[in-house]
Amino acid sequence: MANQLRLGVNIDHVATIRNARGGGHPDPLRAAFMAVEAGADGITAHLREDRRHITDHDIDLLVNAISVPLNLEMAATDEMLAIALRHRPHAACIVPERREERTTEGGLDAAAQIDRLKPFVAALVDAGIRVSLFVEPDARQIDAALRLGAPVVELHTGRYAELEGEDRSMELRRLADAAALGAKNGLEIHAGHGLTFDNVVPVAAIPQLRELNIGHFLVGEAIFTGLSESVRAMRALMDTAR
Repeated sequence: MANQLRLGVNIDHVATIRNARGGGHPDPLRAAFMAVEAGADGITAHLREDRRHITDHDIDLLVNAISVPLNLEMAATDEMLAIALRHRPHAACIVPERREERTTEGGLDAAAQIDRLKPFVAALVDAGIRVSLFVEPDARQIDAALRLGAPVVELHTGRYAELEGEDRSMELRRLADAAALGAKNGLEIHAGHGLTFDNVVPVAAIPQLRELNIGHFLVGEAIFTGLSESVRAMRALMDTAR
């Protein structure tokens, strides 16, 4: 299907549960295999500076074992750049990161960090890694991605997910406008954060989007229905939107 929207499943919070008790269960690699079998087109994993969920060993296993693209979410630090260049995942999504946050709280302000981000983007691109910037749906951030030479932007949908009524409709329009602007200028457009069964369809219907990355909700829903079923249900909703 030419216009099919890809689904990247983030397995971070399988690792969160594992780390709560230590040991090896539940296994993020097993979750990745199950997600792919259920319809995921890729696997996303965020290797944080404090290793609160995904670990270096998880990345080692994922790079060598999964049959679909791995999207490594990473902060723009020398440590994470070295890890990305050593493993050479299919994609690297540069995200903002603060140790005290529970989860990523917003998009990267790439427009304010052009000079700092340039060497990171260039090194990843030169290594053949598809670079994505996780940004707010804003024309300044789209322009920054173009200036940096990043071929992909992932639009932050967290604000959309938190709002209701007319405010949510306005944020959806911002997402659609940013997606249209980015695609018009040759960027590949992705989106993610806070997406659920209840709110994904309007986002998935934005025609310029090529990929959604979804994790926390799918892992949470898996407690009640199983991971395979939660991924299949999300895949079906995304397909219906197209």
